[in-house]
Amino acid sequence: MFHRIRRRAKGPSEAQRQFAELAARLQGQVPPGFGVPAVEPDPAESMGVVDDFLPPELRVPSHDQVDGRMMVWKQPLILDGEMAACAVCGAYRDWLVLSTRGQIWLRCRAGHEQQETRLDAAWYNRNSGPTDATHATFEDCLRHLGR
Repeated sequence: MFHRIRRRAKGPSEAQRQFAELAARLQGQVPPGFGVPAVEPDPAESMGVVDDFLPPELRVPSHDQVDGRMMVWKQPLILDGEMAACAVCGAYRDWLVLSTRGQIWLRCRAGHEQQETRLDAAWYNRNSGPTDATHATFEDCLRHLGR
């Protein structure tokens, strides 16, 4: 069986023969523009000064221009195998997580706040989504988040 396959495959196929002919024709040719130095722009042509790429109303403040960031955390927050609970009212879900000056604060639905030292800004950045709005005051942000 194998000797029949070898017998048929002795000569090059039609596609191989066409490729060899094309390669032979193109052997001495050089693509246009190859080896020619690139054209330098004329220094006399002045480029117009372009303002920043975004208009001011579309710019988002950088992290050093805002006092803090907030996100809603609806489910219970498990830290080191322990469920975080409000020290005043005992609430354990529906948190507002605040990140400010490298510290993380938890705010329950009733408005009690407590610092959470087991969390850091890196945890906040990993778990928060993109910022959807900026607000001038803390109260404006609370209203935006339905608190």
